Amino acid sequence: MGPRINNRITAKTVQVISNDGQNLGIMQTTDAIQTAMDLGFDLVELNGNTATPVVKIMDFGKYKYEQKKRANEAKKKQKIVEMKEVWIKPFIEENDLQIKLKKVFEFLDNGDKVKIAVMTHGSKRVLAMGKDAIPGLFAHVVELIGDRGTLESRSKPDERTKSIIIAPAKAVK
Repeated sequence: MGPRINNRITAKTVQVISNDGQNLGIMQTTDAIQTAMDLGFDLVELNGNTATPVVKIMDFGKYKYEQKKRANEAKKKQKIVEMKEVWIKPFIEENDLQIKLKKVFEFLDNGDKVKIAVMTHGSKRVLAMGKDAIPGLFAHVVELIGDRGTLESRSKPDERTKSIIIAPAKAVK
C-alpha cells in the first residue's frame, strides 16, 4: 500500500508543502485538498506518523512513475551472487585437485561464491585416516586458493557433508 492521497487522508489538519517545495503551513485537510485540485494536482501524504501529517501537492501519477523507475534502476545495478558447488573426494590426487580448482577460480572470477564439499559418510578410509583428514584437505585447498578468495564459513562438525564456502576476494580499486 502506497501513501494516502486526497480524500484518503484522515487527519483534520495537515502541514502542506507546495508542488515547488515551499512550506504553505498548517491547513484544514479539506482546504488543502481543494488547493491541490485548483492547481490540477493531488494531495499526497508523505509522513502520516506525526501529530500533523506532512503532505505535498504533486502529480501522483508522475510520482508513482518516478518511484517505479528508481526501483528498476536499483534492481539493474544489484549483483545477484550465486552459490556454485564443487565436490571433491577425501583422498583426491593433487592433479585432480588442480582441475577442480580451475573451476573454482572460474566461479570466483565471475563473482560467485563457491561451496567446496566432501562427502564423508560411509567411507571407512576416512575413519581409518583420522579426524584430521578433511580439515587438512580444506586447509590445503584454502592455501591453494590464496588471495583469489576468502574463507567465509565452514560446516559444523556434526554435519554429514563437510564443506567450506569461499567468497570472491574484493577487487582493489
